[in-house]
Amino acid sequence: MYGRRVLTVASEVEVLARFGRALADPIRCRLLLALREAPAHPSDLAERLDISRTRLSNHLACLRDCGLVIGVPVGRRTRYELADPRLAHALDDLRTAVVAVETDRTCTEADEKECC
Repeated sequence: MYGRRVLTVASEVEVLARFGRALADPIRCRLLLALREAPAHPSDLAERLDISRTRLSNHLACLRDCGLVIGVPVGRRTRYELADPRLAHALDDLRTAVVAVETDRTCTEADEKECC
């Protein structure tokens, strides 16, 4: 059975950990918010976010590996979209949450690893 991928449903903790890793990078946050608005092709996303296609590709791979986005073949191209429509609602809830912070403190920098 070469070429077949086995998919499993992640546990609640694993889902949150994967979501957290994805959100730990500002570019991935911007990508998720862009895909929340509408599915898009990588070239359009790279232009919209003003990043190189190589860099975009690495971040899309991370989001795919985290299970948050999927690539949908459209002819010879691939269109990306959120893996589950409920992710858009989750992003909206997180985006509008009120986070109280002390102005003289900063959040520690995320690990330099690119992905999940």
